[in-house]
Amino acid sequence: MTFRSRRWLLAPVVAGAVAAAGLSLANPITAADAGVAKGKARNVIFINGDGMAAAQREAARLYLAGLDGQLTMDKLPYSGQLTTSPHDPKTPITDSAAAATAWATGEKTYNGAISVDVDGNPLPVLGAQAKAAGKSTGLVTTAQVTDASPAAFFANTADRGKQDEIARQYLEVTRPDVILGGGEDWWLPAGTAGAYPDQPAEDPSEASKGTKGDLIAEAKSKGYRYVSTAAELQAAKGGKLLGLFGNEELFQQRPEGQGDVYAPPASLATMTEKALSTLSTNKKGFFLLVEEEGIDEFAHNNNGTRMLQALGELEKAVAVARNYAAGHPDTLVVVTGDHECGGLTVEDTDASDESGDGISAEDGPFAIKGSSQSFKLDWTTSGHTGADVPVTAYGPLAEQFTGKHPNTHVHEVLAQILTH
Repeated sequence: MTFRSRRWLLAPVVAGAVAAAGLSLANPITAADAGVAKGKARNVIFINGDGMAAAQREAARLYLAGLDGQLTMDKLPYSGQLTTSPHDPKTPITDSAAAATAWATGEKTYNGAISVDVDGNPLPVLGAQAKAAGKSTGLVTTAQVTDASPAAFFANTADRGKQDEIARQYLEVTRPDVILGGGEDWWLPAGTAGAYPDQPAEDPSEASKGTKGDLIAEAKSKGYRYVSTAAELQAAKGGKLLGLFGNEELFQQRPEGQGDVYAPPASLATMTEKALSTLSTNKKGFFLLVEEEGIDEFAHNNNGTRMLQALGELEKAVAVARNYAAGHPDTLVVVTGDHECGGLTVEDTDASDESGDGISAEDGPFAIKGSSQSFKLDWTTSGHTGADVPVTAYGPLAEQFTGKHPNTHVHEVLAQILTH
């Protein structure tokens, strides 16, 4: 079943004056290759729009592609829905750690847990299993590389906040071949600033805080090339790669007009391209996790303008992955979100509609591309909600994502490729 026949039923959406310059919505999918891919699957590119559910995707579609347009992520030929509830005694609403644990291990757990069960026992993770099967592995994110979503695939800890321990496990236990994103603060001991200075003007609270020694030096001793700028990333050739491009996240997640900035030193698409070129030399295949964190963080701040900007950057990364898969039919591409954030709806700009204030305030209006019309975004919370998340997929086993499934279903499908 193609995505076109499975349109989500959404309320109206809102977008803003976000610059998505250079975004190409061209997509090489044709009727000839929209079916089940033939041959054995070797590679998985799993893409997480953190905090992205149906309303976020529809807002991005209107803003970036227009009334009759489609995003690359929506053109992937198979689609379904995932439920997201955790096994947490305090709440039915997941956080990123419990959601990613479901993906990475096939087991539900409590919020804050990184691939441990409800009793705190470590669980086997797909990143390590792929490595054991001889595949190359990597992670790319605009969050800290040790944040919850990537961590769940490559580490085990009862507390997602122990990011320096997660970094240590990357180097000493699961050994991803490519690690690209933010979070340099967690790789260096307190008082030892790295490429990004402590107490920067944009956020004086940021500073090195690790407790596991100089993990960047350890990474170098283990054969990783360390890069901290886009130019250094571009120049890196082959081998293991560690790139940290900021103290913490690669953006400043604040309400609109209050110091909010989305300008990663290395874009998500650029990092994804480098990761793919590095990992694809392994004849046994690879696993790559790609995450856009800004969607969630800006939704927490009810900042529609920056959220849409982050969605545009995610779309560029999806296009990179889809174009790679077009030339490598043994590659599965999956795009989804770990949970919804903001209780978002897409609405008309009718002034008579209740707009609310504070958390329930409307955001916008945002222009619909190629149209004189516009839409608003209406937030109902600054937190996560229990809404289902869409999933779209292309390549071998993609058809297994049709229908409605718990989020543990991701593990069931990915494990068929990554554990052999």
